[in-house]
Amino acid sequence: MDLSLHKIFFRVVVGTAALFISCEDNTSALKEINSDRQDPIGTASNIRMVYTDSIKIQAILTAPKHIDYTNLDFRYAEFPEGLKVIFFDDQGNENEVLADFGTLYNDTKLIDLKGNVQLKSHEGSVLTTQQLFWDAENEWLFTEQPFKFKDKDYDFDAIRLDTNKDFTKFQTGNLIGTVAVSETKDTLTTQ
Repeated sequence: MDLSLHKIFFRVVVGTAALFISCEDNTSALKEINSDRQDPIGTASNIRMVYTDSIKIQAILTAPKHIDYTNLDFRYAEFPEGLKVIFFDDQGNENEVLADFGTLYNDTKLIDLKGNVQLKSHEGSVLTTQQLFWDAENEWLFTEQPFKFKDKDYDFDAIRLDTNKDFTKFQTGNLIGTVAVSETKDTLTTQ
């Protein structure tokens, strides 16, 4: 019996020693693995963000979910369950943007809206598309996707849009639809 107890004790000691000998400091390896992680810094539900400039409300963004990746080198935030943004113009009129998904790129001030995107103005015009980019710094909208625009003067479908926020500088690709055109009479008179 004494011999078997020594064998068991010897095996336990050898096994334990082997465990301690095989252990090493993996701190630097763990830091390297974690540095490549793309995990968000935070996630929020049912958010409401108010954007102001000189105490004046510029926009109100609401979304069911917000995922914040501003901890990464290329900082951004996602709205994977959709978003709604109310923009206020200089007169305080509300304009609304809806989308199924949104990505806000912090450094470039570019917003990528995807899926059932609708832009509704206070005057009743509606722009619909599957993807729309908003350059917040330059207040410019653009897409390479097909879109539909309708207001009191226009009702058309097109591919590609490049416009300012007021739709006063407007470029588009293949245009299909109805556009109201007014003709002015020539002011030169013949004698």
